[in-house]
Amino acid sequence: MTTHSTDLVIIGAGPAGLFSVFEAGMLKIKSHVIDTLEIIGGQCTALYPEKPIYDIPAHPKVLASQLIEQLEAQAAPFSPVYHLNQRVEKFVKNSDGTFTVSTSKNTEINCKAVVIAAGCGAFGPNRPPLQGLEEFEGKSVFYAVRNKSEFAGKKVVIAGGGDSAVDWALSLADIAAKVYVVHRRDKFRCAPESADQMKKLAAEGKIEMVIPFQLEGLEGTDGKLENVVVKDFDGNVKKLEADYLLPFFGLAMELGPIADWGLNLTKNHIEVDPATMRTSIEGVYAIGDIATYKNKLKLILTGFAEAASAAHDMHKIVHPDQLFHFEYSTSKGVS
Repeated sequence: MTTHSTDLVIIGAGPAGLFSVFEAGMLKIKSHVIDTLEIIGGQCTALYPEKPIYDIPAHPKVLASQLIEQLEAQAAPFSPVYHLNQRVEKFVKNSDGTFTVSTSKNTEINCKAVVIAAGCGAFGPNRPPLQGLEEFEGKSVFYAVRNKSEFAGKKVVIAGGGDSAVDWALSLADIAAKVYVVHRRDKFRCAPESADQMKKLAAEGKIEMVIPFQLEGLEGTDGKLENVVVKDFDGNVKKLEADYLLPFFGLAMELGPIADWGLNLTKNHIEVDPATMRTSIEGVYAIGDIATYKNKLKLILTGFAEAASAAHDMHKIVHPDQLFHFEYSTSKGVS
């Protein structure tokens, strides 16, 4: 068991969770962030990294991946500690009012306040049912892309038919030695323009479309992939020489252990006071899509405002002996 101590634990590393690090940091509140995915960014990174977002103030258009990069940079001066690829399993309020949060990787964090920014709840990738998959995960099989330069000059198999699969096929086509797209049918669940771009690259020989096929198996040694085995509906088998497999089959979402924490819930959402983002447990806040109240708008910018409200309210819990003086960032700066 690895034990840590901090002021605030933020559950969820999506946009609202990352902005919470900044808002808390401006108030001298130190944060640890937990997320079930292996990289930060939540759905922005896992589902639509190359998709433009149009309703972020001062950004007429920004890619989801770029938004996450900027939020990470904004949070960086406050030295957040990220605990990724692990899920919160246990949550205990101690007799002194503090909390102990435990994760699936035997990480235990003691803190004074908790922010739940878990989007639609705990979620992780839908894993393909392949024998021996665990041996390759994190080595040559990845469910998200953190640094696309890692795939430069490599042979990459991308499986799936949604936005993530198509976006990353387009993004890696120029740097990878070979990109295969494996899908069970010729239609893709993505923006028509993206599908057209992919077909154009396929016609130019920059992408090989492996259709209609499905993943059948993996070949390699010690986690190093050599071939991805695929099979069509007639039972024909083909081997694709590959260094990496990127399966994009969406996310499995559920409220998870949060449902057992004694919070007031409405249809798998956490009820909060919209003025402070307090839940029914003192010291626990909920922001972003998982929080609900009358006339709630599920927008990223709403989550940003909620992060600020929660941080300001928890100041009295984290620093009870310090008198709070509100200051604008233009006069306060970033410490």
